[in-house]
Amino acid sequence: MATENIIMAMVKAGGNRQECHEAIRVLSQEAAAVVKEQGRDNDLMERIRGSSYFSPIHGQLDALLEPSGFIGRAPSQVTKFLVEEVKPSLKPYANQLDRISELDL
Repeated sequence: MATENIIMAMVKAGGNRQECHEAIRVLSQEAAAVVKEQGRDNDLMERIRGSSYFSPIHGQLDALLEPSGFIGRAPSQVTKFLVEEVKPSLKPYANQLDRISELDL
């Protein structure tokens, strides 16, 4: 998903979608090799930041990679589930929920 956002930003900045896709593919394969062969962390974003090809959008990368842009409606769906499903299910046990419990592992 993040790479698609990067491709779209590059196209908006005047880049060619196919060339951008190929540049991402090459960098992705290089990053995957580092993970698989050297056991290091995935450094794809560092590679993109270091690539002159992606320089037109280097200033946008932090915004494009903002985690909140990838969670969609999850927060409201969780809230709705808690209100409509969990809280009603807990009502029969309300008198027990006031007790303090302790768990030692």
